[in-house]
Amino acid sequence: MHFVFTPPAEAAAGLLSLPWDQPLAEWTDDRLVEIRQRGISRHVVRFVAEAGEVFAIKEIDERLARREHQLLRRLHELGIPAVEVLGVVADRPGLDAALVTRFLEFSTPYRNLFANPRGVALTDRLLDALVELLARLHVAGFLWGDCSLSNTLFRHDAGAFAAYLVDAETAELRPTLSDGMRQYDVSLAFERVGGELYDLQAGGLLADDVDPIEVAEQVRDRYEALWAELTREELLQPGDQRYRIAERLRRLNELGFDVEELDIEQGPDGGRLRVRTRIAEPGRHRQLLFARTGIDAEENQARRLLNDIASFRGWLEQAEGRRVPETAAANRWLAEVYDPVIASMPAELRGRLDDAEVFHEILEHRWFLSEAEGRDVGTSVAAADYFAGVLPAVPPDLTVGSGMRGIIGP
Repeated sequence: MHFVFTPPAEAAAGLLSLPWDQPLAEWTDDRLVEIRQRGISRHVVRFVAEAGEVFAIKEIDERLARREHQLLRRLHELGIPAVEVLGVVADRPGLDAALVTRFLEFSTPYRNLFANPRGVALTDRLLDALVELLARLHVAGFLWGDCSLSNTLFRHDAGAFAAYLVDAETAELRPTLSDGMRQYDVSLAFERVGGELYDLQAGGLLADDVDPIEVAEQVRDRYEALWAELTREELLQPGDQRYRIAERLRRLNELGFDVEELDIEQGPDGGRLRVRTRIAEPGRHRQLLFARTGIDAEENQARRLLNDIASFRGWLEQAEGRRVPETAAANRWLAEVYDPVIASMPAELRGRLDDAEVFHEILEHRWFLSEAEGRDVGTSVAAADYFAGVLPAVPPDLTVGSGMRGIIGP
C-alpha cells in the first residue's frame, strides 16, 4: 500500500486505519456516512467522517488518480475554486487507487437546488457561476474536458452562486489554450448541460417554461460575452486613454481577474489596447474581510459584509462626532452587530446556510421590512423576523454544513 498525501496532512492520520485492502463498495467502517446532497458519479465514491471533517474517497485508475491529484493541487495554487485534494492511496493489491478529497462544506449539487429553489432566476445564476468557472480555467490554461453541472458543486454567495470544480479526470494543463480547444470545452458544456436539464425535466424538477436547449445555448452566449470582456481589443481616442484604460481595468477586477500585460499600439488617430488577463489573487474582498474580522466568506458575501461595516463606521462617526479607524469600526461591528445576530440564531436552524449567507439574507430582509415600514427597522428586528419566518423554510438538507448537518449514518 502506498499513501501520498498533500501537506499539511494531519487529517490523513485518522484515515490510515480504513480498510484500504477492500473494495470501496464493500466497506462497513463505522466512520462511513451517507451524503444526501451527493452528485452523480461514474465511479464508486464513499464518504468518511474523521476528526470533525468529511472526506470523499473515489476509486479510480491509479494513473488517473495521480494525475487528478496533481491537477487539483495546481488549481488550489492558482486560487481557482475546486475541491481540496488530500492525497492518493495506491498499490492496493488487485484494486484501483483511491483519490481522497475534503468534502466542500455548505455546498450542494445542482439537482438539490432545482428540487429546493430559493429566489428567482435559478437557472441564470447557475449558468453564470458555471461559465465564470470555465473562463477562469481557460485563462489559466486548463482544458476541463468535462464541463457540466454534475461535475460542479455550488455555494450560496450573497444571492449568487460560487461554482467549484469537483472532477478533474479529463482536464489538461497547457501554457495556453487555442480557440479550438476552448470551443471544444464550450461545446461539451452545451451538450452536458442540455442533457442534465432534460433529465431534470423528466423528473419534474424543471419549470414548464424552461426549454433545456435554449438554456444550454446560453452557456455559449454567456461564455463568449465573458471571454470577449476578458480579451477584446479596444480602440482608444486621444484624450480619453487614461480614463478608458482605468475603466477597463476596474471592470476586469470586478469580474475577478487581474491584468498580466497591457499592450497599447499607438497610432495617429489614437491607440489600440490589448489586454492579457490572468487569474486574480483569490478573493480580494474575502482576504480583506478575513484580515479585519476573521470571517471566512465567499467573495460576494465578503463584499456585502464589508459594505455593512462601512455603513456601520459612517453611523459611528456621526454618532460620536469623531473619525473612527477602519480596524476599530470592524472590531466594533463584529462585537456589536454580527456576532450578536449569529448568536441569536435558533439552534435547530444552524447549518441550513453558512453564517455569512445568513447575515447577507438578514440585510436583504431588513431592506424589505424597512421599505414596508417606511423607516429603518434595524438589524436586530430584521434578524428576529428572518429567523421566525424565512430561515425555517430553507430545507435542512439543502447543504452540508458545519456539525455534519445534512449527513445521516450508514
